[in-house]
Amino acid sequence: MSLDITKILFHLCGGLGIFLLGMKNISEGMQAIAGRRLRSLISAVTNNRFVACGVGTLVTSIIQSSSVTTVIVVSMVSAGLMTLVQAIGVIMGANIGTTITGWIVSMPIGKWGLPILGISALVYLFSKNERIRYTATMFLGLGMIFFGLELMKDGLSPLQDHPAFKTWFSKFTPFVYDDANIMQFSLWGLWKCILAGAILTGIIQSSSATIAITQTLAAMGLISLPTAIGLVLGENIGTTITAQLASIGAGVNAKRAAWSHTFFNILGAVWISLLFPYYLKILGVIIGYDPITAVIDTGESMFPHIRQNIALAHTCFNVVNVVVFLPLLRPLASLVEKIVPARKVVETPHLRYLDIRMLKTPTLGIQQSGNEILRMAVRTESMLDSVRRVFEDINHPRSEEEKVFDDELAMDLAQKEIIEYLSQLLADDVSHEVMDTGRKQLRMADEYESIADYITAILKLKLKLRDSNLEITSDGLREILDLHDHVMVYLRMINDAVRREDTEIIPQAMQKGNAITHLMKEYRAHHLSRVEEGQATPLKSLIYTDMLNAYRRIKDHALNIAEVLGGEK
Repeated sequence: MSLDITKILFHLCGGLGIFLLGMKNISEGMQAIAGRRLRSLISAVTNNRFVACGVGTLVTSIIQSSSVTTVIVVSMVSAGLMTLVQAIGVIMGANIGTTITGWIVSMPIGKWGLPILGISALVYLFSKNERIRYTATMFLGLGMIFFGLELMKDGLSPLQDHPAFKTWFSKFTPFVYDDANIMQFSLWGLWKCILAGAILTGIIQSSSATIAITQTLAAMGLISLPTAIGLVLGENIGTTITAQLASIGAGVNAKRAAWSHTFFNILGAVWISLLFPYYLKILGVIIGYDPITAVIDTGESMFPHIRQNIALAHTCFNVVNVVVFLPLLRPLASLVEKIVPARKVVETPHLRYLDIRMLKTPTLGIQQSGNEILRMAVRTESMLDSVRRVFEDINHPRSEEEKVFDDELAMDLAQKEIIEYLSQLLADDVSHEVMDTGRKQLRMADEYESIADYITAILKLKLKLRDSNLEITSDGLREILDLHDHVMVYLRMINDAVRREDTEIIPQAMQKGNAITHLMKEYRAHHLSRVEEGQATPLKSLIYTDMLNAYRRIKDHALNIAEVLGGEK
């Protein structure tokens, strides 16, 4: 019997590509719809292992990808936002959440893939409502999944009746017949299935796709249910390659998070493989027939609901594995810390929260850049504190001055990296909410960098007075410090509003900003009076006036931030 290999390969490649694109659309649609809920779920992670596991399960169920969840975890551990223990808890939950995809794929609605795809595409193209469009994107992905599965099924169908392929597939089985024609469990046969599943998933980098292929092969009768379950165990291991790739170039904690995912899935596959016959017997009680003694003959007729049974086996294994290892979470973390020891390396300066891995999840990535904006806000307050100490203490340590200049360079770096990060994030197809937030963050980063420039300018003016052997009069110093304190209080108020995302801050910001402008003009008039009395040289007068103007400019940029926050700029 001849086979059209080209046709089979075209159907497989096309179906797999459409399936993976469908998974991507479902994930992006769900992220856009549930963006705020995702952020609140991630922020809910605590040291409570049950909470962390529950968060991992829910997040993965929403975004339909354990790979994306583990990438998020690796990024957050790298940024110091999550401990290793918390990360392992989330990863355990992600293993449960990813089994939802198997249940979706097992639904007997493959023939409806094209209608779902077509209707969703029309809604997406002609709808103006953003929420409806992203909902359509989600269903568009669902249609692609089922259409892709149908293409793969059509491509594999000629193999059903081909003896050579049946013989080849029969080599991957956990159960073999001995010389006396008695069925025996083969641990090596099971490990071959596990290895095959791990390698295939490592190449495709999607356990959802390989599980769907496994379900299709089983439904067609090319592999038995025990073989399919063995492949699924391997696919659980293969999916960890994504976290490993995400940890490349990251810190030691990120590498530990990635390795904990790998170790957890490998250990789970090892212990279940040693008890595999008993696991199948327990599963047989649930599904109503013994998978060990069932014989492949005409495919699904001998294995009723085999797709659903594979999904059930996948879910049961991951739930049991979490139950076994959840009490051992801290010892597992300690083991990983020993296997992946900390190394002292000189790292290139970079922002703490920004990670290109988060570009895959814009709704969470935009939160990370928001965290960097808050760090810029805190740094401006620190810079103002240092400048005040320089003014009031003539014997201040030189480190106070150096700190301001170092912070100013750090602010320049922060603005540059935030712009580059957000430019990449917003270049993709993102929701209106993410786009609007990103544009606000770009403007805030620019304003905070300008504030840092003016704070540094004030310090330079003070040092210029010192180098010229000039001193501010006692009245002038008192007024400068008073204006400084008013600006500091004002900046803290704006920063607090940014932290709380208070969009109603503008009226209060304008009122207090006008008061600072009035105070600055009042102190400038006092200074001009002192100049007329001959208490200040022209150079000292110019420097003092420039200081007053710099404080007003700090206030102006802080007001701009308030207006951006309120949506007026």
